[in-house]
Amino acid sequence: MQSFMPIIIATASVAVIGLLIGLLLIVVGNKFKVEVDERVAAVRECLPGNNCGGCGFAGCDALAEAIAAGKAPVNACPVGGAPVGEKVGRIMGVTAEEKERLIAFVRCSGDCETVARRSNYVGIRDCASAVGSGLNPWACDHGCLGLGTCAAVCPFGAIKVDKGVAHVDRDKCMACGKCVAACPKHLIELVPESAQYAVQCASRDRGPAVKKVCSAGCIGCKLCTKQCEFEAITVENNIAHIDYSKCTGCGKCAEKCPAKIIRSKAERM
Repeated sequence: MQSFMPIIIATASVAVIGLLIGLLLIVVGNKFKVEVDERVAAVRECLPGNNCGGCGFAGCDALAEAIAAGKAPVNACPVGGAPVGEKVGRIMGVTAEEKERLIAFVRCSGDCETVARRSNYVGIRDCASAVGSGLNPWACDHGCLGLGTCAAVCPFGAIKVDKGVAHVDRDKCMACGKCVAACPKHLIELVPESAQYAVQCASRDRGPAVKKVCSAGCIGCKLCTKQCEFEAITVENNIAHIDYSKCTGCGKCAEKCPAKIIRSKAERM
């Protein structure tokens, strides 16, 4: 029996130590326990799971946590739109505010038929790389490069490049904003779906310089501003801008635009 005593003592010691460690873990676990908000999982179930970042958060998981914590509105998901906002609102016990859908819009109408070519571009098919290297195949320094970086980052296949300029499929666009962030020329903006007119140019050059390189560019003549009774359109830095909160969609500015770069919704489709 004495020969087994060391084994029995060792076994008992291990058992006691294990018991003490287990009790310690229970005490520590209870002390530092993080309460799980069941609403996070419920909200996450409603979100589409694209993880596009259009909401301003790292992904759908992060957005769900922010909504549950009251740090983001229930309709923050641009992909899910109003239907998802309503579902999340019911979970959170609030009414989702009405939010107008936004559409990505490329502020350039200068394609290979209207813009003079400066050179042939041979290199990485990426707009940021071209800008970083100082290379531009087109004579206009402000227009779309047409190398498709925006199309590559769009998770919904809503952008394509045709004749050297990017175009947005309004039906597919979910306003995630990835194309806006990716364009090194800052040519893409999100405009209200209800916007009847938009200025499809971003050149800040003066009229004669614009016409020299592009037949479809804004010349900053200010004829559009003189037509608008609501002061919804202004010209700054030689380029026209529309204030969509003031625009009534009368179309007078587009009618008088000599360059025809104020495009209606139908023309942008």
